[in-house]
Amino acid sequence: MSVHKEVAFEAAIEQSLLDAGWRKGDPSGYRRELGLDTGELFAFLGATQADEWDRLLEFYGRDDVDGAQRKFAQHVAKQIDERGALDVLRHGVKDRGVLVRLAYFRPAHTIADDALAQYEQNRLTVTRQLRYSEKSTDALDLVLFVNGVPVATAELKNPLTGQTVEHAKQQYSHDRDPRELLFAKRALAHFAVDPDLVLVTTRLAGSQTRFLPFNTGSEGPGASGAAGNPPAQSGGYRTSYLWEQVWQPDAWLDLLRRFLHVENPANGKTKVSVHAKPMIFPRFHQWDAVRKLTAHAARHGSGHNYLVMHSAGSGKSNTIAWLAHRLSSLHTPATADELAPGLEPNRPVFDKVIVITDRSVLDRQLQDTIYQFEHIPGVVQKISERAEGAKSTQIATALDSETSKIIIATLQTFPFVLERLGDIKDRRYAVVVDEAHSSQSGESAAALKRALLKLGSDDVDEEGDPLTASALARGRHQALSYFAFTATPKPKTIELFGTPHPVTGNPTPFHVYSMRQAIDEGFILDVLRNYVTYKTYWKLVNENPDDPEVDPRKARAELARFVDLHPTSMQQRAQVIVEHFRSHVRTRLRGRAKAMVVTRSREHAVRLFHAIRSYVDMRGYTDCGALCAISGEIEIDGARHTESTLNGFTEAALPAAFGYTRADDPHAAQRSKQEYRILVVAEKYQTGFDQPLLTTMYVDKVLKGVAAVQTLSRLNRTHPLKSQDDLFVLDFANDADDIQQAFKPFYETALTTPTDPNLLYDAERAVRDHALLVDSEMQSFADAYLAAQGKPQTEAQWQRAHAELYRFTDPARDRFVALMEDDREAAEEFRSVLRDYVRKYGFLSQVIPFTDPGLERLYLYGKHLLTRLPRRQDPGVDIGQVDLTHLRISKTGEHDLQLTPEGEQVLPGFTGSGAGAAHEPDKVTLSELIDEFNDRFGTNLGEDDLVRPMHEAAEDPKVQAAAFANDEESFGHVFDDVFEGKVIERVEHNTKFLQRFADDAAFKEDFTKLARRRAYEMIRRSAA
Repeated sequence: MSVHKEVAFEAAIEQSLLDAGWRKGDPSGYRRELGLDTGELFAFLGATQADEWDRLLEFYGRDDVDGAQRKFAQHVAKQIDERGALDVLRHGVKDRGVLVRLAYFRPAHTIADDALAQYEQNRLTVTRQLRYSEKSTDALDLVLFVNGVPVATAELKNPLTGQTVEHAKQQYSHDRDPRELLFAKRALAHFAVDPDLVLVTTRLAGSQTRFLPFNTGSEGPGASGAAGNPPAQSGGYRTSYLWEQVWQPDAWLDLLRRFLHVENPANGKTKVSVHAKPMIFPRFHQWDAVRKLTAHAARHGSGHNYLVMHSAGSGKSNTIAWLAHRLSSLHTPATADELAPGLEPNRPVFDKVIVITDRSVLDRQLQDTIYQFEHIPGVVQKISERAEGAKSTQIATALDSETSKIIIATLQTFPFVLERLGDIKDRRYAVVVDEAHSSQSGESAAALKRALLKLGSDDVDEEGDPLTASALARGRHQALSYFAFTATPKPKTIELFGTPHPVTGNPTPFHVYSMRQAIDEGFILDVLRNYVTYKTYWKLVNENPDDPEVDPRKARAELARFVDLHPTSMQQRAQVIVEHFRSHVRTRLRGRAKAMVVTRSREHAVRLFHAIRSYVDMRGYTDCGALCAISGEIEIDGARHTESTLNGFTEAALPAAFGYTRADDPHAAQRSKQEYRILVVAEKYQTGFDQPLLTTMYVDKVLKGVAAVQTLSRLNRTHPLKSQDDLFVLDFANDADDIQQAFKPFYETALTTPTDPNLLYDAERAVRDHALLVDSEMQSFADAYLAAQGKPQTEAQWQRAHAELYRFTDPARDRFVALMEDDREAAEEFRSVLRDYVRKYGFLSQVIPFTDPGLERLYLYGKHLLTRLPRRQDPGVDIGQVDLTHLRISKTGEHDLQLTPEGEQVLPGFTGSGAGAAHEPDKVTLSELIDEFNDRFGTNLGEDDLVRPMHEAAEDPKVQAAAFANDEESFGHVFDDVFEGKVIERVEHNTKFLQRFADDAAFKEDFTKLARRRAYEMIRRSAA
């Protein structure tokens, strides 16, 4: 045998499988007309179900065993034709009332002595060069069988002889007849394999066959990297994981049992043949993540948090469905040496699994998928958003039900789940959080943990100190595990749910499937490749008879809002959007392409929507119908608007209306159904909206950080007609570099740094130094508060408890009022540091196991006292009579913002102190401010514009965060670089100044120091 030939590769794979426990298949045992290896089928039945076969022989006739086998094999083949191989393997067949199993899967636990007896009799066979057709002599390189049923095929290629995985794809797509029995109604997956790459498909469809990557990623499974696989180990191949891990007998049977599923049509048609429905085969990162998460939870029990950083396009819905199902029946391992200390073998890890999601399709998907696994209705229960009483009834039913193992709650219904959970002790819960962000951290997570525990564990009991119990309830606890899924984790999310890095200790995701890999593998498109920026230039005139002084920060915002919402501004934006759409977007995707317009407010959305419709009507265009998406009701110029009144149909109907295309409607010519191509949104549809026909986004809103990534990622969904060249972003409001920086942390892996626990004691000391709080008053308040929370109350008792909360906070409030009269600045400083402490404790107590009752007492008291402190008067600003005299919207650049790999990105952790006391704002005259705006946004720079970089740098989120987190000197490490960039941007035409700034170190240092001091003070004042 030549070592460089394909046959050597084939033999190596076969030998590895045989060494792992597979049997060598006999090609002659395959019955082509049945699509079964009947020899293996009856060997399995004889080893596992002799009694059932004996009963069948009574019906078939004991005198003709061969005839009985032939008839039973025909029955099995017919059942597979009707139900599919997957269902038959999972649930067996009935013949004349006798249930015959076609496979046995590993039980969740092995308490019984013979628990694995039948499972170990499964016959997994690998057959080489199988001639599968009755019409030709074509052969497949490898076919995998389970008890005689073919479940997978593989075509192997060898680059040493000039063929790669691409040739295997072509062979399946063009040389294999998809109507052949083995392909049409038997095998569940088809693998194209060479030593470097693996691709898989679940259905052959000629030239329309779609293969998906089944690779670990260039850095290995669960780590950030590009497409492909890491270098091979000695004596192996890059793709050895396929036969050594995925095809390993236990793993392969588990994959058939718990991962593969048939997807039901979205149109609700149920009479479609099972063989015509999509078969979902997990991608490698999904399979790997679920196995690693459940393996860790089984070994270590409940009480651990897991962060799964999976990109858009990763298939999170399926991953969550598979994970939830596995967790619902997860048991600890059978042997003590596989367990963490304190755990017992063969015990359920969780009593219930709760999935928190806002994806409306996930509950149906979970139910459909898990029903295929279990054939038991009611395993998944959704808490629907109805009246409170109905929710309580649903929750009680779901939690008390033996059948309901998985409960789905939205963020809106979850509090009702918490209320019910609070009364249940000695239970363990897995909480799977879909798209984890700050809404699942902070107070809501603390409330969750308190409700789950309800003083019901060894270290938190009803006989102990309720204050300590409240503090302990905020930390991690053995009764609760979080499994948090997100593509864009914030630093707080990483610290709450992340896993400490074994070397650095930095919180890090448990499992990663990066945006970089998703783009490389073609599961999403890169939204940054075709990015065009526009800028608005304007001039204003002050028509006020006097020249009032105003707070410049507020006046700037009002002037900018005045310009943005001015009819002239709306008309110019509408013209740019519509003409660009018609010139560059309208014909893409063969006339199906759609666009989204992202606005900064509901009023902005309504005005721009009307401007777009007016412009379209004026020009007589019929190919760019617009819709508007806003929440609630808004009054503009005396008219009330809702989404329904703007569009002419209900909010629920909008996604379908926007998704409709005449090109895909076979009856379009017979009916005049409106087609909509442009969707104007304010906040809505900027996250979680999957519309593959979206190719273009017009951005008229400042986007920062996670919001920028989530919003622009509405474009990255793939479609058979959609390519990278179809994507386009036209941005009126953001700088290209800022958008690129927003995406950078989420391109590969995001980390953060652990929090210093002493920050909280520093914040506590800052509060106590003001000497406004008295321990006895705080203790009395805490006692009354916790007593009211811990037992049922009559209405009279509730009223009394409420009054007590006022009584115990009155003295501190009165002392604060007196301080305001004597020293307003000191009073505002106290308010600021108290707010800072409450904010810190709400987060830090989640990630650091504080058990200090004094900290919890100050938190409870301070949180309620803040609501009672008199608020300083902070009136709005009236800019009076201002008019817009000049306005121009011009293109400023075309950019390819494609990111380059830079490895892990460390996001700034929770480290700083809060803002200082508030000061009276600097006052400038309105004329001065308008002069500044005219200089800043006009076509020529003025001398005054040289100080503007300081204001621009101060608006940068990184700079603002640094001001809150550091002293002025440390603040400069962040501010100085940003400021320098703003100076260069601002004065690029003033060569004299720019040369001195670049060459004169002393001048640059003095100029930067002055700007740094003013920016530092301005940011901390404004936040207060």
